[in-house]
Amino acid sequence: MVESIARVRHIRVTPQKARRVIALIKGKQAQEALAILKFAPQGASEPIYKLVASAVANARVKADASNQYLDEQDLFVSGAWVDEGATRKRFQPRAQGRAFKILKRTSHITVVLSTPDELTDATPVAAGSKKASK
Repeated sequence: MVESIARVRHIRVTPQKARRVIALIKGKQAQEALAILKFAPQGASEPIYKLVASAVANARVKADASNQYLDEQDLFVSGAWVDEGATRKRFQPRAQGRAFKILKRTSHITVVLSTPDELTDATPVAAGSKKASK
């Protein structure tokens, strides 16, 4: 059971656009997610690609440190989410001395990779016997 987390904070991508890209890779195998992100046309796909690659590297280092065998083909995206970061406020001059507010939004993106043996531990075996006893 290997679980690795990678985070990037204060990245200059709006959370709404980053969530669209994260939705493409949730639940997918890590190598498949990297392939999807490599060819996704969205601008947020490049930093998320780097983040997933970093999570794979973190899993490799964590497995080496604990003397566990890790096959990178077994890793999958068990969790990924985008939180809103600080918003930078800028002003642009407009006609007749007015000012137009520009909001430059940032995101905090988190990706969690894990191996599938966590799911087999979590599946209840007794649930099938409860249905049979009813």
